[in-house]
This record gives sequence, structure tokens and C-alpha cells, in this order.
Amino acid sequence: MASWAEPLYTAEEMRAAEAGHDVGAMMERAGRAVAEAVLRRYPEARRISCVCGGGANGGDGRIAARILRESARDAVEELTQDADLIVDALFGTGFHGEPRAEPAALIEAINQAPVPVVAVDLPSGVDASTGEVRGDAVRADVTVTMHAPKVGLVVAPGAFQAGEIEVADIGLARRETEHRLVTDLLLERVPPRRREDNKYTAGSVLVVGGSPGYTGALCLAAEAAFRADAGYVAVATPRESMAIVEQRLLEAVKRPLEEVDDAAHRASAAAIGPGLGRGTERQALVRRLLGGLEIPVVLDADGLHELEPFERDAATVLTPHEGELGRLIGEEATWVAAHRLEALRRAVERFRCIVLLKGADTLIGAPSGPTLVHASDTPGLATAGSGDVLTGVVAAFLSKRMEPLEAVAAAVAAQTAAARTLSQRGLIAGDVVRALPHVLPS
Repeated sequence: MASWAEPLYTAEEMRAAEAGHDVGAMMERAGRAVAEAVLRRYPEARRISCVCGGGANGGDGRIAARILRESARDAVEELTQDADLIVDALFGTGFHGEPRAEPAALIEAINQAPVPVVAVDLPSGVDASTGEVRGDAVRADVTVTMHAPKVGLVVAPGAFQAGEIEVADIGLARRETEHRLVTDLLLERVPPRRREDNKYTAGSVLVVGGSPGYTGALCLAAEAAFRADAGYVAVATPRESMAIVEQRLLEAVKRPLEEVDDAAHRASAAAIGPGLGRGTERQALVRRLLGGLEIPVVLDADGLHELEPFERDAATVLTPHEGELGRLIGEEATWVAAHRLEALRRAVERFRCIVLLKGADTLIGAPSGPTLVHASDTPGLATAGSGDVLTGVVAAFLSKRMEPLEAVAAAVAAQTAAARTLSQRGLIAGDVVRALPHVLPS
């Protein structure tokens, strides 16, 4: 497993990890970890309701209740009205689907209680393997998860139920997993400029877009490519946008859209779509560039409009949000939001390329290799233009000839790290662009 990625477990992978181990010993460690988290985080909580189901998760909860009683807490194994804190141990990693009426009522009561909730392994009602929530689910303040995070704790909508995640060691060895969590260690793999580099070998990016009214998207992507350490950026934009782009972009070379082929001559990666506009001419241009360019291409925004499957030898990256991905696979945005991993898988299967599904949990899939997840702690990125910035960073890293999947994941990590250095209130995309150089290793 790459040093920059942490394992994320599905229910099946957890069963395999636990196979052959003493179940009683694992449960004792799990229950103790939950009790210790409660005592450490909520020392003032005296009366604690441990809501326990009938499976192993409920067993963990009952052990936690016993240890809490041994620690002079009034811990009961039912939901009471006067609790200072609730331990949710209804469902564990084996749960999927929708809770039945009785546990659903308990989940609703837990959510209505005005006290902190600590979930055991994952909030009840969340699918551990997908993050899907098909009915009621507990909203936890803290989740004490065993061995390693589960997929459902970091993929929305389950991620929004988990609160702060604390990992408890229950004595299991790490294993290879299908899904992996991207960490900032990946930024160490972004190639720095070498003494022998010139502006082209340091990374040369072409950005295509910027129709009238949308020149900002093109400019943000181009500036982000520069700030992500590309040495040279050219833009191709409609002739009627040239005057505005000339004023907005100082360092980039500007060419009218009809000269895009000349502009691509020195490029080692291209970004197509930011503010490009729609219509038959623009769609034809996208298809022609995809077929003619022999360099990595990232498609975003209007570049994704009514896109059909294509054949290319060079790397291709699609960067849709939920609405755009829905249109690519024939689903509503609400369906994509509820089934993010399934939607990603379908897009990868249809287009046979790297797909980056944007969101608080950015998902990255490819025809081969693991599914990567990046969990963002930067709500300020929910702002106009942040997708254009990400497109520019992806293109810059691709232009440096990084391995494509690593380049895409590193771009997400870099954008998030840059946003993390800023106030999340009032953050705009240009702030992130200016912060990018400060999070890339020297």
C-alpha cells in the first residue's frame, strides 16, 4: 500500500481482517476503547445510556457499559430520558439497507435527545461499505471505529453522520483494501523544479475555455496551474473574450480559439472546459481535441456537456460535480448524492478513464487500481470557482508527468491544504490560488 494512502475497510474486508482472531478479546478491546473515549471526552457525563443491538456491535456496547459502571458511571443498557450521553451500539458493519420500524424509532429518539452521542464503529443506519443511508441514521458527535476507518465513515452521506472519528486498536494487522484514504503525504511526490528545467520542462499547460461572461473560469484555472508550479501556461479563448483575458492574465500566453492547435504545440497537458460554453460547435471542438491531442487532458464544466465515450491513448480525467456526473450516466443529481461510489463506478465503466467526483468527500476512480477518497475539512471550498482552480492544479501536476492517478489525488490534496491555511468564512477561489505555493514542498 502506498505510503500516502491509508486503508478504508468495507464490511467484507473487516470480516477478513478479523478471521482467526479471538472474538471475545476483540470485543473486550473495542468496548474498553469506547468507554475510555467517553470518560476522556465527556468526564462530566454521569448517567449514560448505551443503546445496544443484538449483534457484535451491541456486545461492544454492553462491554462499554460494564466498564463505565466500573468507573463509577451510571451506565444503563437502554435509552433513558435523563441521560447525559448516549452510546449508539445498535448496528455495526454488517448493517445494510433500511432500519425496521423499532430500531428506526430508537434512532429517531437518539437524534432528538439534546445530549452528545458516541457511536460504536459507525453510526447506526450507515452502510459501512458505501456510506449510503437509506433510512434513519444516527447523527453522532464522535465515532469510535475499530482497527481503521470504514468506507462509510468518509463517503457521503454517511460521512455527515459520523462526527469526529477516533480509531481504536483492537489488535489486527493492516491489509490491502479496495478503497484508500488520500493523505497530505502525497504532496511530497509532486516534482519540484530542477536546476536544469526551463519553463516548458517544468510543466506546460494549455487551458481552453472562457466564453464571454465566463472568462473568470478560464483565468482561475490558468492562474491555478501557474501557482501549482507549472512553468508555462497558454490559454485559448474565443476572440471576443481576448480583451478581458489580456487584462486579467499577465503571465499566460493568449491565443484565439481558432488557433488552439498552435497553442497546444508546446503543451504537456491540457485543461478543456472552464467557461468554454455549450452548443454544437463547442461539443465538436471538445471531441476534436480529445481525438487529436496526444497529451493528458482534464475535462471539466462545459467540456463535460453531453460528452460521449471516446478512445484515447493518453490519460484523460473527468472532474464532474454531482449534477454533471448525473447527466453523464443518466441519473438525477440527488441519486448521485445518495449513491456516490456506485455513481463513480458507473462513470468509470462508461468512459474508461479517471473520474474525479467532487464533494466534501472527493472520490477518484480509474479502470484499474484502488478507489481513492479524500475527506475535506474545508467547507470554505463550497464557493464559485473552486472547481476551476482544481482543474488548473490537476493539469499542472499532469504536465509534470506524474503518474495520472497520483497527479489527480495530489491536486485534491493541494487544493484542500491551501484552503486549510485560510479562514473558511468569506473564502473565494482566488484566495486558494494564492495559497497554493505555500503548501507545495520546496
